[in-house]
Amino acid sequence: MQRRTLFSIVAVSGLLLAPGTMLASEPCDADINNDQQVDIGDLLGVLGDWGPCPEPPASCPADIDGTGSVNVSDMLTVLSGWGPCPETDEDQRIVAYYIEWGIYGRDYQPMDIPADKITHINYAFANISEDGRIALGDPYAAIDKYYEGDTWDQPYRGTYNQINNVLRGQYPHIKTLISVGGWTWSGRFSDIALTNESRAIFAESCVDFIRQYNFDGVDIDWEYPVCCGLSSNTYRPEDRENYTLLLQELRTQLDAAATEDDREYLLTIAAPAGYDKIENLEPDGIAESCDWINVMTYDLHGAWDLSLTNHHSKLYPNPNDPGDEDIATLYNAAASIQNYLDAGVPPNELVLGVPFYGRAWGGVGPDQGGLFQSGSLIPPGTWDDWSSGATGINDWFQIEQFIESGLYTRYWDDDSKVPWLYSPTEHGGHFISYDDEESLQHKVDFIREQGLGGAMFWEITGDRNETLLDVLQPLTRP
Repeated sequence: MQRRTLFSIVAVSGLLLAPGTMLASEPCDADINNDQQVDIGDLLGVLGDWGPCPEPPASCPADIDGTGSVNVSDMLTVLSGWGPCPETDEDQRIVAYYIEWGIYGRDYQPMDIPADKITHINYAFANISEDGRIALGDPYAAIDKYYEGDTWDQPYRGTYNQINNVLRGQYPHIKTLISVGGWTWSGRFSDIALTNESRAIFAESCVDFIRQYNFDGVDIDWEYPVCCGLSSNTYRPEDRENYTLLLQELRTQLDAAATEDDREYLLTIAAPAGYDKIENLEPDGIAESCDWINVMTYDLHGAWDLSLTNHHSKLYPNPNDPGDEDIATLYNAAASIQNYLDAGVPPNELVLGVPFYGRAWGGVGPDQGGLFQSGSLIPPGTWDDWSSGATGINDWFQIEQFIESGLYTRYWDDDSKVPWLYSPTEHGGHFISYDDEESLQHKVDFIREQGLGGAMFWEITGDRNETLLDVLQPLTRP
């Protein structure tokens, strides 16, 4: 953490800060309650937490200088930073994916989005039609569902109107992008990227779409070019080069529309983290067309492989990982980001993806708290239904409930900088890999150290208490 010298003597509660004393102070670090002001609320926070910090994973936001204790240095930092926080740096981003189906069983409506804590909303997902154009995913959710204040004769209702017009009217700093594809709807990307004509048709349809529904841009989520998505997807070896050409066409048409509309239009992608999938991209060419790249540094492991439990969103490798050497060494966030940097992508065009959910294994034995052990079943997840079956995917707010239940022990991998939970009694031995406040803080530090463009997370309905989102807040400060 950077420090600065105060060149004057400051009197606080009878204490003197002599010239040369060093205070921890990145801009607005003293805004411990994240209200964009350093004021009496932050001072009271320091006084209320005075003394040694509790053991992790309990948070200690008033320990501004990171010494492990809330003391006079933290108080003086609050006083020296008194006043409004600086303007948000537009190069720092907190990108939230909002899922269209969240309005149903999850009952997470657009007005539930904490828009004051994010910079961009990626709306997931739009589909691709048989004729190679962008298409509505769920028309009822997107443009038909009635919300309070809607009328029968407005151009469109639904979540599109709520996010792009109502929510953004209240929070004008928010930019919204329509995300196309995803795991389920990537099957036609290879076809639309194949020729000059197919690329032009798709790009033109995207421009018409965002103009019609008032989005600020397009996010392409092709999972994945060349190989490795759903078996029903179409794949071609030339997907690698064609993806770059598709993004170039999108960039050209979006820029032309931006000039006509006197408005900025954004182009981003959700990109893989695995080295074997990055090999099927041209990262430097993609970066030339995109405003930034969201790197999905999660789902690196999961219960699709019951032979070995592991961390699904580790920051660094663990030297004791007994799995395949390349996977053990390279399937982590730091290696993924380095792969893109080595390919020529500027660091500020890389946005680190983090999960607001965990991945679990069942039937796991107790050795090493379940880490690097075999499992025998996929345990239930937060939102399983008759069609999904057991998924082993638990939203963060449910993981918080597991921790509070007393049935689970939290462990910490100090090599990979991520936690895990284990219960010997639940689901025959329940192992859950996830991110929490401590691991996210390491990732925030990594983003700053590497000069990256911010953080993206999947997805916003998983953090009902906003405990993870709050950890990301310093990224929006210059």
